[in-house]
Amino acid sequence: MDRITVIGAGNVGATVANVVAHKNLADEVVLIDIKKGVAEGKALDIWQSSSINDFNTKVVGVTNDYTKTKNSGIIVITSGLPRKPGMSRDDLIKINANIVKDVTEKALEHSPDAIIIVVANPLDVMTYTAYLTSKKTSQKVFGMAGILDTARYSAFIAEALDVSPRSVNALLLGGHGDTMVPLPGHTTVGGVSLSELLDKEKIDQIVERTKTGGGELVALMGTSAWYAPGAAAALMVEAIVENQRKALPVCAYLDGEYGQKDVYLGVPVVLGKNGIEKIIEMDLNNEEKKLLETSANSVKKIMSVLDDLKLF
Repeated sequence: MDRITVIGAGNVGATVANVVAHKNLADEVVLIDIKKGVAEGKALDIWQSSSINDFNTKVVGVTNDYTKTKNSGIIVITSGLPRKPGMSRDDLIKINANIVKDVTEKALEHSPDAIIIVVANPLDVMTYTAYLTSKKTSQKVFGMAGILDTARYSAFIAEALDVSPRSVNALLLGGHGDTMVPLPGHTTVGGVSLSELLDKEKIDQIVERTKTGGGELVALMGTSAWYAPGAAAALMVEAIVENQRKALPVCAYLDGEYGQKDVYLGVPVVLGKNGIEKIIEMDLNNEEKKLLETSANSVKKIMSVLDDLKLF
């Protein structure tokens, strides 16, 4: 791919640009930010590591100049206010919806055919904001959440069992946040069901820690995480650029799948060169269906805040 743009040169955006460059997924990665000098400095720092880390992708930083992003195949939106201690995801909507709408319009002016990956919070609603702004098919606009949540879940399981995280095959559904739906019944370690390796009490503890995983990091650092979110977004970019047709959990627009309509929610999809190639529908038990319904209703409640802003 000739060019990939990352909007927002904060911790997450810089990490996305860094990982994408390391993977040699494009001729050029453009890192763009509104704050003068930040994108330029971080891009230069990444580019100066190219001979050390053996990659060829040129990394360029610009301040609010979207002409430099022209003809990008993929646009990753990380811009927005990070969550602060004590701040709910709902609190972010009024500020971040306007930011996401603005940057989406500016980026698509120069790259109308780009696939959009949203990382801004609150994730589900900001992805919906980008979708409404872009007027693109939902196949081309989706969010990063499930991969991050699954990674946290897998890390906690690996820690509890003292095994490699790579041996954990886990899955989550639902919104990004406290109402996500981890699926222990669909989680295996080296092919062995999680329930055969850990008792219910320990599994429940891991599930709860996963649900509040973002808040745990905010409490520790005073800001949102960036290494894992950045790597997760880069994994999505890789699946698209290399047409891997990889099954990954992402924040996707549902139009009847899982009994949900007109809502962005975390579900497993096949990710390839066209974006979301298809949504994978799983057979859920009654308890899992109920939890997913609760999560969807929570997201819809936040979406109503967006509706009240009358941006569209």
